[in-house]
Amino acid sequence: MRKVALVTGASSGIGNAIARSLHRNGVIVYAGARRVNRMNDLDDLGITTLALDVTDPISVENVVDRIVSETGRVDILVNNAGYGLMGALEDVPMDQARDQFDVNLFGAARLIQSVLPMMRQQHSGRIINITSVDGKVAQPLASWYVASKFALEGLSDALRLELKPLGIDTVVIEPGAIQSEWADIAANHLRETSAQGPYQETADRAAAILTAVKRFSSKPQVIARLVDRAALSRRPKTRYHAGSGSEILVVRRFLSDKTIDRLWRVIGEAAQRITH
Repeated sequence: MRKVALVTGASSGIGNAIARSLHRNGVIVYAGARRVNRMNDLDDLGITTLALDVTDPISVENVVDRIVSETGRVDILVNNAGYGLMGALEDVPMDQARDQFDVNLFGAARLIQSVLPMMRQQHSGRIINITSVDGKVAQPLASWYVASKFALEGLSDALRLELKPLGIDTVVIEPGAIQSEWADIAANHLRETSAQGPYQETADRAAAILTAVKRFSSKPQVIARLVDRAALSRRPKTRYHAGSGSEILVVRRFLSDKTIDRLWRVIGEAAQRITH
């Protein structure tokens, strides 16, 4: 029986690559995003594309109901939808901070709640949460984004324990720097929010890092291949990481917090030299 997957945030970048790769591996893929018009390439491959706003409970319910009515099952949920809110905590309005959590954390939780009844009935399923290197190692002027990804990491750990007895696996994918619109959008928001005022020096370095990493970013296919392994392996690992800079997750355990803080300053200064 072919497995059925729902991939969120599939209009570009990592989500688009994940949908393509799962489809190529014989999975029946439903690709969801707010910008349906940007998924025409997936339609051309035979992937079903759906309008999906992860912050809207009705939108989430309609998508999951349609998948179940058409296929009778949900085997794989890939929570990829998300964005990066940048700026000093003092400068970011609280309503924007809430929106960040509503997409990156509560949006994922809504999807999980919606697919769990079917997965429990099947006594099988894979929930794959796309977090980030920033879910383990904080970067400057990204407090709300980092907090949302740290939270998704913790939620995934708790979820893994509570769902394993039901035959459902929870897997975390931690991307490093990946080619996408993410860095440009984040850098622009950072400059709009904190490029002036007391955080200007730190904001200049942080924006330079975001601009510089584009030159060294990995292709989104490296994450798609990890999702294939997480979704289709008989016994998936609890965590996978890939992409430029993700190696820091390995060395992080050997470095003190103060060393990491100094490292960010050195990286920021080097990035400024590269980008100017």
